[in-house]
Amino acid sequence: MTWTVQNLWLIPALPLLAAGVTALLKQRHRTLAASLAIGSMVVAFFLACSAFAQTLGGHGEGDAALRQVFNFPWFQLGTGSLKIGWVLDPLTASMLVMVTFVSTLIFIYSVGYMAHDENFTRFFTFLALFAAAMLGLVIANNLLMLFMCWELVGLASYLLIGFWYHKPSAAAAAKKAFITTRIGDVGFFIGLLWLYSETGTLLFYDGGNGCLEQSALAKLVGTSVAGGMAVSTAISLLIFCGAVGKSGQVPLHVWLPDAMEGPTPVSALIHAATMVAAGVFLMARVFPLLADPTSTAREVVTWVGAITAIFAALVAVAQTDIKRILAYSTVSQLGFMFIGLGAGGVAVGMFHLLTHAFFKALLFLGAGSVIHGCHEEQDIRRMGGLRKYMPVTFATYAIGMMALSGVPLLFSGFWSKDEILHSALAWSPSKIPFVLGLVGAFLTAFYMTRQMWFVFFGKPAIAPAVTGSKAAGHGSTQLHGVEAHESPGLMTMPLVILAVCAVLLSVVGTPAWPWLESYLNGQAAIWNFDRLLESGTLVTMIISAIVAGAGIATGWIAYSRPGAVVADLDPLARTFPRLFRILENRFFIDELYQATVIRLTAMLGLASHWMDRLVWGGVVEAVSWIMLGVAWVNRFLDENVVNGGFDGACDSVRGSSRLASRFQGGQVQAYLKVIAIGLVVLTIFALWGWRS
Repeated sequence: MTWTVQNLWLIPALPLLAAGVTALLKQRHRTLAASLAIGSMVVAFFLACSAFAQTLGGHGEGDAALRQVFNFPWFQLGTGSLKIGWVLDPLTASMLVMVTFVSTLIFIYSVGYMAHDENFTRFFTFLALFAAAMLGLVIANNLLMLFMCWELVGLASYLLIGFWYHKPSAAAAAKKAFITTRIGDVGFFIGLLWLYSETGTLLFYDGGNGCLEQSALAKLVGTSVAGGMAVSTAISLLIFCGAVGKSGQVPLHVWLPDAMEGPTPVSALIHAATMVAAGVFLMARVFPLLADPTSTAREVVTWVGAITAIFAALVAVAQTDIKRILAYSTVSQLGFMFIGLGAGGVAVGMFHLLTHAFFKALLFLGAGSVIHGCHEEQDIRRMGGLRKYMPVTFATYAIGMMALSGVPLLFSGFWSKDEILHSALAWSPSKIPFVLGLVGAFLTAFYMTRQMWFVFFGKPAIAPAVTGSKAAGHGSTQLHGVEAHESPGLMTMPLVILAVCAVLLSVVGTPAWPWLESYLNGQAAIWNFDRLLESGTLVTMIISAIVAGAGIATGWIAYSRPGAVVADLDPLARTFPRLFRILENRFFIDELYQATVIRLTAMLGLASHWMDRLVWGGVVEAVSWIMLGVAWVNRFLDENVVNGGFDGACDSVRGSSRLASRFQGGQVQAYLKVIAIGLVVLTIFALWGWRS
C-alpha cells in the first residue's frame, strides 16, 4: 500500500482545516481567508492528481485490480469493532480530480465576485467546509462515513444557499433545500441500517468481506422480501431515495431551482461539481447492488431519470431568470445521468457527470459574470447585445452552451449525451426513455439558444433595461443608467480554463477512443476508428446531431426574427399561452405541494397543537386540579385530624406532667405539708375503721 493511499484523508482534511482556521478569523482578514481556502484546494488538487496517477497502471485487469483500500477500527462494539476507511479506485480518483479542480476555479472566481461583500471571510469558510464534506464523501469506503459526509454537504449547502440570510427568499430557500433533501435521506438511512443488518458491515470493500463484494451480494440477491423482491433491490431503492433528494430528481426537485438565491459561485459549486453530483456518485458507488441489468432498481433509476430529464427541460423553456434556467437544466442533465446509470452502467453515467461538471460550472460562472456586468440584473429579458461589451464572457458562455446543447464533434457534452442515448436505445425493457431523452436534448438546445439570444444578441424588451444606446465617451451598453462591463480577470480566467476543458474532454470520450469509459471500467483503451461507423453508434450520433441542430435552429428562428418579442411577451407565450403559463409556473408542482403536503402538514401541526393545548393540556390540568384537591384534603386531615389529635394528646400529657411536677418542687416545707396531710388522712381513716 502506497503513501498516497494511506494518507488519502489529507485531501478532505486540508479544506476542513482551512474552514476551521478561517472560522476563527475576523472579517477584516479577507486576503488570509481566501488564501487559506484556495491554497488548501490547490494542494488537495495535486494530491488528487497523485492518487489519480496511482490508478493509471494495470488497466485491462478489471477495476478490482486497481482498487486499494485502507480500513481501521473506529470504535469497539462489544467483542467486535466498527471500521471505517477510504478507497482509491478509478471512480474515486476521477471524482477527486474533478471536484478539486473545478472547486479551485470556483474559489478563485469567488474572490472577484464577492469582493465587496462584508461577509467575505465567512463565505470562504462555508466554501471550504462544503468542499471538505464532498471530498470526504468521495473517498469513503464505509457507507456510514459516506452518510456523515453526505449530511455535512447538506449542512454546508444550507449555510451557502442562505448566505444572504437578510433576504427572506434566501432564508426560505435554504430551509426548503435542507428539509426536502432530508426527506430523501430518511430512505437512505433506512437502507443503510437494513444493509448493515443483512451483511454485518458497512465497509464497501474489505478483502472479500465488504457489503459490495461477492459473498455479501450473493446473500442479498438470494434473500427475498414480500412480493418476491430481492433484498439487494429493496436496499438499492431506499438508498436511491437519498440520491433523488440530493440530485433534485422528480418529485424532490423543488428545492434545487430555489437554491439560486445563494451567491452565483454557490450555484456553480452546488449545481456542477459537488452536491447534486453526489446522488449520481452514490448510485455509482453502490452499483454492485443493482448490477443485474434486469434489476427492478435499475428500471426505477432509468425511468425516474427519463421523467426528470423531460420535465425539467420543459420548465426551463419558459423561465426568465438566467440562473433558474441553468438550475432546471441541471435537474434535466442529472436525469440524463441516471438514464445512463440505469441503462448503460457506471461508466456511461459518470462520463456525463464529469463533462457536465465542467461546462455547467462554466455556464453558472458565466451567468455570474453577466449578472456582475449588468449590476445584479438576472432577468434575461432585461439584457441584450452583451456580446459586444462582454466578449470573453460571451465566447466562453457560447462554448458552454454548445457543450450543453450537444453540438457535434468538438464539444464533450455531445459525446457523453450521445453515449447515454445510445445506451437508452439499446435498453431492452423499453424505448420510451430513449424518446424522452431525444425530446429532452431538443429542448435543451432550444432553451439555451433562447437564453443566448436574449442575453447576448437580442435587444431589450422591457424598459428600463439594457439599451442599445452608448454611454457618453464609453461606447458600452447601459442598464438602468449604469454601464454594462466585462468582469475582472479573476472572474474571466476561470471561464477560459473551463471552456478549454469543455472542449478537450471530448478527446477522451469518443467511441473511437473511449479512454474515460475504459478507465472507469478498469480496461485498456484501444483506438478503433471503426467504432464510429458501427450502425448503432453512427445512427445515434446522426440522430443526436440532428436533434441538437433542430433545437438550436428552432430557438434562433423563434426569437431572432423581427417583431418576435413584443414588449415583455415571449413568442411561445403568444403562440401557446396556456401551455407557456403552465411551464412558467413549473407545472404548479410547488403550488400542488403547498395545497397538499404542506397544508396537510400545517393541519396536522394545528391538530397537534389543539390536542396538546385542549386535550392533553386539559387532561394535565384536570389531573393537576385533582392532585391539588387531594393535597388540600391531605393538608386538612394533617392539620386538623392528625396534628389536632396528636397535639391534644401532647397537651394532656403536658398538663398531667405539669400537675405531677408540682409534687416534685424540691421544697422540704412542701414535702412536710404533704406528709402531715397524709398522716391526718390516715389517722382519720384508722379512727373510722376502729369505731365501726
